[in-house]
Amino acid sequence: MKKTILALPIAACALALSLSGCAKAPGTASTSTTNPASTSTSATGSASNFLACMVSDQGGFDDKSFNQTSYAGVTNAVKKLGIKEQHVQSVTADDYAKNVQSMISAKCDIIIGVGFALADAVTAAAKANPTVKFALVDSATNEPLPNAKGLLFNTNEAGFLAGYLAASISQSGKVATYGGQPYPSVTIFMDGYVEGVKYFNDKKGKSVQVIGWDVDKQDGMMVQSQSPFTDVAAGKTAADNQVSQGADVLFPVAGNAGTGALQAAQASNGKVSAIWVDTDGCISASQYCSVIPTSVYKGMDVAVEQVITDTFNGKFNADDYVGTLANKGVGIAPFHDWDSKISADLKAELTAIQKGIIDGTIKAPSKSAN
Repeated sequence: MKKTILALPIAACALALSLSGCAKAPGTASTSTTNPASTSTSATGSASNFLACMVSDQGGFDDKSFNQTSYAGVTNAVKKLGIKEQHVQSVTADDYAKNVQSMISAKCDIIIGVGFALADAVTAAAKANPTVKFALVDSATNEPLPNAKGLLFNTNEAGFLAGYLAASISQSGKVATYGGQPYPSVTIFMDGYVEGVKYFNDKKGKSVQVIGWDVDKQDGMMVQSQSPFTDVAAGKTAADNQVSQGADVLFPVAGNAGTGALQAAQASNGKVSAIWVDTDGCISASQYCSVIPTSVYKGMDVAVEQVITDTFNGKFNADDYVGTLANKGVGIAPFHDWDSKISADLKAELTAIQKGIIDGTIKAPSKSAN
């Protein structure tokens, strides 16, 4: 499928260090069945008949991460357009195809799958239902289709900034990362993080070590659980393992299972911190804000809202959207409680690095980049 880097109207998200968290925590679904469609009281005419639908992956809509943030795009579209929405939460991988089919049966105008794991189900459904529009967060469909759009994010770019920051604030000289599963949408964060640490070492003549991910081998620590994106206890086990090896800045890329790293940091009495992913952790997991120096966000809510709006207005196109630092589709969130701890010099360095990544003078490579 053709990929185009489109600048979405992300006015609420300023670049890098002046960012205000792009993704607000949405309402959550409490069951694994389809929720009743909700309609804005201002819905009139065609708006009252337009139905936008979403299917989560196993992480669920309360994952403090990409399902939750993606669903915020649906609720935002409902408020602004006066349309209806319906969503269904997946509990296991076996739910994906049947949940997508349930949205087709509900006569949705656009169906959005959340996560790489839904690629097979969305691809099959889009091929079988050419008059229905589809979108897929964090992945493209398995083949180009005129009615399916990928919503992709080059989080390696923002992950690079996070890696540089982690190396800069580490006191032990060891930082770490772990993932849920080795999906490209996971490892792209980890690639960027490692490359950012390497860049710090090159510029500063240091030797900060990254535990948990080998870029060259594309191999590293993943959550050991049958529910790797939801098992908080298993996420904490992974974090505790890395802390025991001396890591003092953690970077979990594991959905809600990453909360285990926040717990490990909180229990360290200030010795360990953790950088959150997908959304501003100080908003989505505010009880842990004191241990979160920053977060690597991706504007999934904005991308989802835009594809719904385009479909509603008859402007849907199947070119993949790619969020980057340049179009503000990815970035790092504010420092919040850490603002006074991050020196003016480091803030200036991060601003300069971001500019270099945008203009191409600094490379933030990843084998999973779009």
